[in-house]
Amino acid sequence: MNILVLCKRQYSARDLLSDQYGRLYEIPEGFARLGHRVHGLASSYRPRPHLERHVSPAGVVWRSANAMPWGPFHARRAVAGVIADCQPDILWASSDALHAIWAVEIGRTLHIPVVIDLYDNYEHFGLSRLPGISRRYRDACRSASGLTIVSHSLARHVQQHYPASGPCAIVGNGVNSAVFHARDRSDCRRALGLPAGATIIGCAGAIQADRGIEDLFEAFQLLAEADPALHLAFAGPRDGTPSRYRHPRIIDLGILDWREVPLLVNALDVAVICNRDSSFGRYCFPLKLSEALACGVPVVAAGVGDVNEILGAPSQRYRPGDAHDLAQKLQQQLSAPANGQAASTAARDWKALAGDTADLLAMCLQRRPR
Repeated sequence: MNILVLCKRQYSARDLLSDQYGRLYEIPEGFARLGHRVHGLASSYRPRPHLERHVSPAGVVWRSANAMPWGPFHARRAVAGVIADCQPDILWASSDALHAIWAVEIGRTLHIPVVIDLYDNYEHFGLSRLPGISRRYRDACRSASGLTIVSHSLARHVQQHYPASGPCAIVGNGVNSAVFHARDRSDCRRALGLPAGATIIGCAGAIQADRGIEDLFEAFQLLAEADPALHLAFAGPRDGTPSRYRHPRIIDLGILDWREVPLLVNALDVAVICNRDSSFGRYCFPLKLSEALACGVPVVAAGVGDVNEILGAPSQRYRPGDAHDLAQKLQQQLSAPANGQAASTAARDWKALAGDTADLLAMCLQRRPR
């Protein structure tokens, strides 16, 4: 297949091309390694020099164009050049509602199938609050040849409210097994300057109120007075929430390079994955949970969305917004860790997920009316 990928360049606090990071980089890489010809256009919502050509290690040919001030539609000239080079058979589009709408318009013009990738509930994003965007996004999903959807909970929501006319596949986020695997705890603590003999709970990810991160800080305070060995370590992009919690055993590691995140995960006695029962939390894929499970680290996660399907033991799940419940579950995991069989089902690699996605694209291409 000749596959055209449309997506945004900046997501999850990373840059698709500079960091070569995440779903929107790894799945096209997987397409190319399966023998498909892949071109991509990354729309930058932050001013960047136009990138005419970036060839990935697997052979994906990327271009980048600034998407401001009118969103990805502003990159029409760039996508025309990509189409001329690629001569696509099918289009895979991801990132947000605007890219979904734009992709369907392009697909109609070229008379090729369009598969929309939902890696989050895009209606939760700020762009979807613009007049008419949510309605047009739902229409785009309905008319798409197929959908790849990041979680079971989001798939159920989509099927109920705006199902696609074609096939759908659950394609979660992959775990980079080359970096997320079990490591020696003492070595990881030494590399990050963490106390060797302490009991450490914590997390790496979005340290923000809209992810319910205050649950972790408040649970730590509930436990810290009775346990002088207990420390809290965290890293990641943040809002003002951490500044409200002052304690000599709270360790802020700032924003780590993504290659260092596994060091923090493996340094923990228990990894905590916070979230809220919100339009984001109910439908997102719990990637940080999968990464911790791949490292073999005991976990406690907010019991929302797919977390409830991945973690069977009640001692691994807490009620979102209930710091006392989180503190109780942390005590249980510190005394009797229970990971069960969750790791084998939750931590799939990008190669497998790219294969699932390519299979769906091939199915949509075969279903195209001749």
